[in-house]
Amino acid sequence: MKKASLLTYLISIVFAVLFVLPVLYIIFSAFKPSVELFSTNPTFIPRNWTLDNFIIALNKGNFSLYIFNTFLVAISSTIIAVIINTMAGYALSKFRFKGENVIMLLILSTIMLPLEVIMVPIFSVLRFFRLYNSLWALIIPPAATPTGIFLMRQYLLTIPDEVIQSARIDGASEWRIFWSIILPNAKPAIATLSIFSFMWRWNDYVWPLIAINSPKRYTLQLAIANFSGEFGIDYNSIIAMSALAMIPMLIVFLIFQRQFVQGTVESGMKG
Repeated sequence: MKKASLLTYLISIVFAVLFVLPVLYIIFSAFKPSVELFSTNPTFIPRNWTLDNFIIALNKGNFSLYIFNTFLVAISSTIIAVIINTMAGYALSKFRFKGENVIMLLILSTIMLPLEVIMVPIFSVLRFFRLYNSLWALIIPPAATPTGIFLMRQYLLTIPDEVIQSARIDGASEWRIFWSIILPNAKPAIATLSIFSFMWRWNDYVWPLIAINSPKRYTLQLAIANFSGEFGIDYNSIIAMSALAMIPMLIVFLIFQRQFVQGTVESGMKG
């Protein structure tokens, strides 16, 4: 048993190293000067550390604006997604009505639809409401996702119905139950959903490419992809901004990693 556990740990360490090494290489490369970055004898750790890549990118590429846009989109979309998906999960897990299983089945079936299939109708709706080329075009469409609804429903099924019934007997309204009982008890699932939602919006490239036309409203990923000069590409600045784009995701995961694991595990405990 001990040998099996040791083998499992060794395999986990090997895979962890394989996943971490490319990330560390990007981070270290962001601090390399151009001569060292394109050297015929590259090194993993910079010989001469420099912050010029970050300074040039923030000044020349106006990346401070793109970072602000990305934070605004990711945070706003995450807050709206958490509220709507939690409400939907509460309704589908604690209310009994005709067609609830059919509704849940229809919601889950949309997971099989690739984004490319629904891009055109979503784009048409945005144009109808005159939201095209605005940050709202990035915030509103992902407000409710089948993955988020399923995650919240599965987790809320683990909350005893007796707790909610007791609150109703005491005269609590559904809104009071939702805000005072459901949300506090669903913190692990909310943390999991928040991480997923923030990650999806922060790293999204395809949808901003379609929904945004003005450079002033570019998100970070879109700006990095379009950051090129008239006669060449500034790889130093692109690598620096790519490394900078990783930091928020790492911080969010490190803060909510315990709730993330708990919410992921408990969401699959009850069907």
